[in-house]
Formats: sequence, C-alpha cells, structure tokens
Amino acid sequence: MQLIKPDTNIDFVGKRKLALIFSAILILVGLTSLVVKGGPDYGIDFVGGTLVQVQFSNPTDAAEVKKALAGLDLGSPVVQHFGDGQSEFLIRVEKTSAELKGFSSHILAALEQTYQKGNVDVRRVEMVGPQVGKDLRSKGLQAILYAMLGILVYVSWRFEFRFAVGAIIALAHDVLITLGMFSIFGKEIDLPIIAAFLAIIGYSLNDTIIVYDRIRENLGKHHKESFSFVVNRSVNETLSRTLLTSGTTLLVVLALFVLGGGVIHNFAFAMLIGVMVGTYSSIFVASPLLIYWEERKTAKAK
Repeated sequence: MQLIKPDTNIDFVGKRKLALIFSAILILVGLTSLVVKGGPDYGIDFVGGTLVQVQFSNPTDAAEVKKALAGLDLGSPVVQHFGDGQSEFLIRVEKTSAELKGFSSHILAALEQTYQKGNVDVRRVEMVGPQVGKDLRSKGLQAILYAMLGILVYVSWRFEFRFAVGAIIALAHDVLITLGMFSIFGKEIDLPIIAAFLAIIGYSLNDTIIVYDRIRENLGKHHKESFSFVVNRSVNETLSRTLLTSGTTLLVVLALFVLGGGVIHNFAFAMLIGVMVGTYSSIFVASPLLIYWEERKTAKAK
C-alpha cells in the first residue's frame, strides 16, 4: 500500500535549516522550563515518599482536599487530579509510611470529617524509600545511556560511523523534546516513563534505519549524483512507509491516551510526543546530519 507516489520529490533537504531552527527552539523551550522548575518533576518512584489514591463519591477539587488534610502533620502534601473526572485524587507526601504509622487510616479519617463517612475510598497506597528512589533514578538514567551506547556500536558496525553519529543525535533530540514537554505540561517522570523513553528510542531508531538503508542502497544506484540528492531521494522513497507506520502507531497511542485512564495517561502522553517527534527527526534530523558531515568532510579535503 502506498500513500505517496514513487516519483514524489519533496525537497526535504532544502528545508533542513528551517528544521534545525525549529528543533533548536523546541529543545531550548524545554530546557528553559526544566531550569525554571529546578529539574524534572520526579514521581514517588524516584524521590521516595508515600502516594495515596483516593476517590470521592461527589466531585471536589484539590484545594478542598488539601484543606481537609491541614490538621495532619504531613509537611507539604501535593494533591492533584487523577484521571479525567473530578472525584479522584493523588495525595503525595515526602515521608514514608514507616515514619507515618497508620498513614492511610489517618488520611481516611481526616477526609471523612469533611466529606462524611462512606463518601471517601482509599484506592491504593504506595511507599518508596528515599534511598530506593535515588537508586531507581540512577538505574533509569543508566538504562537510557546504555541503550544509546549500544545503538552507537550497532549502527557503526551495520553502516558507518557517520550514520551512527546521526542516529544518536536524532535519538537524543527526541528524548530531550519529550522530556521538555513533560516539564512544560507539569507531568511526573517515573519508572513507566523511563520505559516510554526506551520505547521512543527504539521506535525512532527503526524509522531512521529504514531511511539509512535506502540511502546506502541509493549511493550505489546514483553514484554520479550529489550526496544531497541521494539523501533527499531516499527520504522520498521511504516516505509512504514512514507515514503508514507512524499513522497507525499514533492511532493506537492516541486511543490509549484518550481512553486508557489515569494509570497509563503519562505513558501514553510520552509515546504520543515521542512517535511524532521520532518521525520528524528521521526525516529532518537524522538524514540532514549526514549531509552536514559530508559537507564538512569535503571542505576539509579541499
């Protein structure tokens, strides 16, 4: 099945400078948000503490819930909506349940004083120690770095070193933009989000490898043409496949994002951003980087 005619010749290469500016702006905005907010908003998995999910019979708001908890010695609890409705909330406290014995029962009792008995349901309680959270955060970062290193080695062996560098920069581009979007929209980063980042890396790499393989094939077919022509021709030839794959994947991820509920909402959000950015980077980042590499190599030779 082909959405794009085989003889299509869109000038992607000619728009690479605009794409570079667009990517730089997205990354800069994301990094600025991270700096202003003092870094990523880590979840319980990475900072430690206790998380309580509560559901009310009637709609309420976070300010009222926090007011109802004011009598408890919880420090500065964070209360936020969970899911799409107005009756379910997450209460996060930077203390473990070992420090707060009978934590969930105290929470329930305090809320029932305001919302009456039987109108509040504690759905779950999760506790992570601060040392465990720090260790999980470190291992999550290591997983991403090791994945990048493995990709660098694989692509260098499968293609050439210049292809590997282009792929790694494109993948770093995707992760940075997704991380920036999480900061801008105030979403937490926990273990499932690390899994989403790794999935984004794998998905984006797959798209990039398809284009790279066609570039290598066309270098033999069009050896008399310029390198820019070969790259642009390869991107156009794989465009139909790229759009079909990305389009069907986006439909599934969008369904998870809209219908999946609060538990996987952030994971689906990460995948939604990652798939879109990964598709964009395969066309406008990974491939043009090869042209910059070739131009620099030619300039040095002269």
